Amino acid sequence: MISVNERAAEIAKKMVLRKDELKIGVEKLENGALILDCGVEEYGGIMAGKLFSEACMGGLATVEFSYSEFGMQVNVSTDYPKEACMASQFAGWKIKVEKFFALGSGPARSLARDEKLFKTLGYKDDYTEAVIALETRTMPSAEVASYIAEKAGITPDGLYILVAPTASLVGSIQISARIVETGLHKLHELGFSLDSVMSGFGTCPVAPIAKSDLKAMGITNDCILYGGQTRYFADCEDEDIETIIENVPSSASRDYGSPFYEIFKKYDKDFYKIDPNLFSPAEIFMNNIKTGKIFHAGKVNQNVLTKSLGL
Repeated sequence: MISVNERAAEIAKKMVLRKDELKIGVEKLENGALILDCGVEEYGGIMAGKLFSEACMGGLATVEFSYSEFGMQVNVSTDYPKEACMASQFAGWKIKVEKFFALGSGPARSLARDEKLFKTLGYKDDYTEAVIALETRTMPSAEVASYIAEKAGITPDGLYILVAPTASLVGSIQISARIVETGLHKLHELGFSLDSVMSGFGTCPVAPIAKSDLKAMGITNDCILYGGQTRYFADCEDEDIETIIENVPSSASRDYGSPFYEIFKKYDKDFYKIDPNLFSPAEIFMNNIKTGKIFHAGKVNQNVLTKSLGL
């Protein structure tokens, strides 16, 4: 199998060499682990956001930029959607060391395999270096790095930790770059075989940098829920798609229709009370390459997105 950590480590090393150009900081912890600061104490530019996102997808996807009516948008494409998105990018690893907590995403997850998800993915990486991405404003300590390295089965000096807070340019970019992964996760939750998905493409507006991480959480989610569009190429039977397609987009959720921050407040800021069906792209197309038929559900909600982004 292709090693997502090997490919991501190559990207991380390029980021270290180009740190000044990318406007990021690099810190070596006492145990040898490297922290790439992409927005905590350093600015972290657009190209840093691109490389952060591509490393998070194990180097098996490409992130490009274009312009839409909502401003800058990302275009994500991959021919390895299961490996790039679910085995690597998905933020499913709960990392808790003393007072530090963050959800870990990136290819190090496929070494640690500390999630039930890996029992069904059929993917396991094997490499001596690892890359983890953390959406946090708290810089991880050597103890946190040692914990991640131990779980991943490597030495700390082979670990690269990419860090960006939600309210940062890199934070906005890397969240929007999860557009293909968000749809793929929804397909998985609906029981659709991810092995049937051959390629994936998605486009999503990039949220402006918010004043706080809490506000940023709202508008970055809205970019996916109300502005994100995906297209998948699948090899399956038509009925496999027909039975689930209408339940894929965010509009299938009972909580759909308001900016995410308003929904969050309605549930007393308890993230887990929100209907999980909401977390999906606004629109999905599926092209069955076996039959040539195209399936479609959902649409971009310009009204909610315009309100959320203050346009």
